Amino acid sequence: LPLDFLWHNFFKNAAVENFSIYIHSKPGFVFDESTTTSAFFYGRQLRNSVQVAWGEPSMIEAERLLFEAALDDPANQRFVLLSDSCVPLYNFSYIYNYLMSSPKSFVDRFLDVKESRYNPRMSSVIPKHKWRKGSQWITLVRRHAEVVVDDDIVFPVFKKFCKRRPRTYLNKRKGFLRRPRTYLSKRKGFLRLKIQRNCIPDEHYVQTLFTMRGLEDELKQRTLTYCLWNQSAARMDTNGWHPLTFNHANVSHEQIKKIKDINHVYSESEQRTEWCHTGSTLAPCFLFARKFSRGAALRLLTDGVVGPYDVYMHSSSSSLLLQGYRNLT
Repeated sequence: LPLDFLWHNFFKNAAVENFSIYIHSKPGFVFDESTTTSAFFYGRQLRNSVQVAWGEPSMIEAERLLFEAALDDPANQRFVLLSDSCVPLYNFSYIYNYLMSSPKSFVDRFLDVKESRYNPRMSSVIPKHKWRKGSQWITLVRRHAEVVVDDDIVFPVFKKFCKRRPRTYLNKRKGFLRRPRTYLSKRKGFLRLKIQRNCIPDEHYVQTLFTMRGLEDELKQRTLTYCLWNQSAARMDTNGWHPLTFNHANVSHEQIKKIKDINHVYSESEQRTEWCHTGSTLAPCFLFARKFSRGAALRLLTDGVVGPYDVYMHSSSSSLLLQGYRNLT
């Protein structure tokens, strides 16, 4: 956890009975005094973690394992999924009260109308009109976390049919890297040209599952984690959309204030504006932000950009983190 020093400052003034931490890390990795500077993370790794690869079903398998572990504690009532490059935008008490004031889960969820990620071979279980997309950084109430863990219908279909395309290859004739979109399949003596879909499971699974379960009215259709996306204008850039990383040089009071001042989000595919509230009061949309480098996180602390203790992860090859917020009343 490269930002463990930041999280230590976030948690150290919070009542320990109000939160719990669960980390999905590489199998066999242990958090102790030799691997982290913060005692809050000692021993918080899952013992049944799996090897994870970006864009593969192992991502949602890891998320399900985190929810399952957190549900073992009946005091956990809110479940916040983060990764190792996120920071908090407010102090613990503000975030705690914000989460506890809402009876709904926060799940960014919208119609996927521009990309061909849906595989028709899913249709016997997942109809195309139920297919949804959104941010994987979700916050769930306990009942919805149970829906994810108990699912034995949608998850197997994702494991079988929702996979990313193979890595880029070099097109020697045209001189650039590209992803193969079609391939030849030999079946019953015939060669067929088949579409190779680029399905990213963790951007679709929870959103599609909740749509299948008819839970739309129980959700706030937005994420609590801000991310600044960049889309290259170069058609030969195979990375396409990707999150920008904040570093020491471009993190400032002004940048953080812009993020904290956002009070609504817009869904282009559904032409829908989601205003952000706590109760009936207009409120900031985002409690966390990503991706932040270690240098950026250090500046947040030393410059007091978000306050001395106002500090709170896109996955690298390291860890997913789940925070459970407890309601003891």
